[in-house]
Amino acid sequence: QVQLVESGGGLVQPGGSLRLSCAASGNIFTIGVMAWYRQAPGKQRELVATITSDDSTNYADSVNGRFTISRDNAKNTAYLQMNSLKPEDTAVYYCNADISLNSRRFTFQFYWGQGTQVTVST
Repeated sequence: QVQLVESGGGLVQPGGSLRLSCAASGNIFTIGVMAWYRQAPGKQRELVATITSDDSTNYADSVNGRFTISRDNAKNTAYLQMNSLKPEDTAVYYCNADISLNSRRFTFQFYWGQGTQVTVST
């Protein structure tokens, strides 16, 4: 019923930038909080950034000042602008969204994307 599709990952040198996108599609009534998580090899998945429907944002300390989360509610899309990338930012980045469906407008459920690989290396 709902799909989250991430894009924009890739290989970048330290100090470089990437912009990730997360597009939600399906039988969507409204989207609440959208978030980006990441998981590095051998590590637990960690929260990177969140954004509410009225554009209130929060960031992990490790990315604060370097990453910017934003969203376009008309397109049901969230973005993650990543600047000054470091090797320790290497991970699979996942999009997460709290979504209600047209068939159940007052019930929200979390959905996950399939992930996009970000590799920061020389």
